[in-house]
Amino acid sequence: MTSEQHTVEKIGGTSMSNYEAVRDNIILGGREQDDLYQRIFVVSAYGGVTDELLEHKKTGEPGVYALFADAESDWAWGDDLTKLIQFLTDINGELFPDPMLKQQADQFITDRIEGVRGCLIDLQRLCSYGQFQLEEHLLTVREMLAGIGEAHSAFNTALKLQQEGINARFVDLTGWRDNELLPLDEKLKQAFDAVDLSRELPIVTGYAQCKEGLMRTFDRGYSEMTFSRVAVITNAREAIIHKEYHLSSADPNIVGADKVVPLGRTNYDVADQLANLGMEAIHPRAGKGMRQNEIPLRVMNTFEPEHTGTLITGDYVSEKPQVEIIAGNKGVFAIEVFDQDMQGEPGSDRRILEVLGRFKVRFVSKDTNANTITHYVDSTLKHVKRVVRALKDEFPNAEISTRKVAIVSAIGSDIKVSGILSRSVKALADEDISVLALHQCMRQVDIQFVVDEDAYEKTIVALHGALIEPHNHEYAIVAA
Repeated sequence: MTSEQHTVEKIGGTSMSNYEAVRDNIILGGREQDDLYQRIFVVSAYGGVTDELLEHKKTGEPGVYALFADAESDWAWGDDLTKLIQFLTDINGELFPDPMLKQQADQFITDRIEGVRGCLIDLQRLCSYGQFQLEEHLLTVREMLAGIGEAHSAFNTALKLQQEGINARFVDLTGWRDNELLPLDEKLKQAFDAVDLSRELPIVTGYAQCKEGLMRTFDRGYSEMTFSRVAVITNAREAIIHKEYHLSSADPNIVGADKVVPLGRTNYDVADQLANLGMEAIHPRAGKGMRQNEIPLRVMNTFEPEHTGTLITGDYVSEKPQVEIIAGNKGVFAIEVFDQDMQGEPGSDRRILEVLGRFKVRFVSKDTNANTITHYVDSTLKHVKRVVRALKDEFPNAEISTRKVAIVSAIGSDIKVSGILSRSVKALADEDISVLALHQCMRQVDIQFVVDEDAYEKTIVALHGALIEPHNHEYAIVAA
């Protein structure tokens, strides 16, 4: 396999659901036949499929996994699995008008799902005995179910491209019926040793079964880690993520499409800040490998292929200090622990972090003073209530309170701008927005404003208007 000539490209779920756009704007993109190769595509499941397999990402509505994990659901998960077959074969029907190809696609995914059904029935029967606990196997079940979505979309895409005269190759990393469990890097080396990038177009599952267990660390962000490690292991010259939108100065649905501008350049530090807010350009752990190996990352809009997108590199710093993006998270809970015994007593923060870690609750930011520690967590109300109960046990004399808030950040590769804080606070005051807390680090890459949840969109509009719109022409830098 020839290295340093090829790109590794990830296609998101919303984009995958529009095959014509993927084919015309990404795969073909005006290329001649000989120019179609020297590219590896890592694909997500079709939009909505992983929600059906696991649980709905935003509403929490249970999918097959959540129903199976609930011991009281009995056979509800099996009925859901049957509905899933219909859902996925309906997708096949839209993609393959040729009945022979549809039959081939239907057979592939039905075999997978029925294989999983048999496995889950056996596991449920096994765990009816006291010596075997279902909880010990749930992560494996979650991974097995998640892999169905990417296997479905990758197989279909390869089959469809082959029908259209492109030498696509389905690369299945899901571990289906594999006899050995390999470390991720070794699994990838083994998979791509057999691929000739000069004449084959690999369509790769975004889920990869491996010893490390990707979902243990990344949960539903696993496809980004697969994408990142494929780029590193194959020594790609560039990594590209295709999304349904540009990486822009703010959400156009909030600020207005006429006021935002796509970012031309930024760095991995900014990408990390976005990930911290839950607005991932790339997962920080996934970005780490590419940053260390000096592989540039480009984020492109599937539906505007003529635009060069946003180029993310490790060494980029804006020519002059400026805010590049206003982003935020409105699904945040502030958990405040007030205890006068904290004064002069080290270790209180560590004890709080141990509780958060126990319930796998991620915090976005925190602030402290002499007797109060507040963590701003990105979690559900159910998990927050569990954390509060545990904290009351840990700090019996403390006053513990929670509040739903929003965090909005002004982010840039270098925001060391004179007067930026006063301008920001004035812009919010002019809109009668109260700042509940404010955080600015010495590293000068972001300022976080904690506001009431219902002031979230108003805050983004105000900060974008004050910090970015006066300089819009400076942001539309054409990526190299």
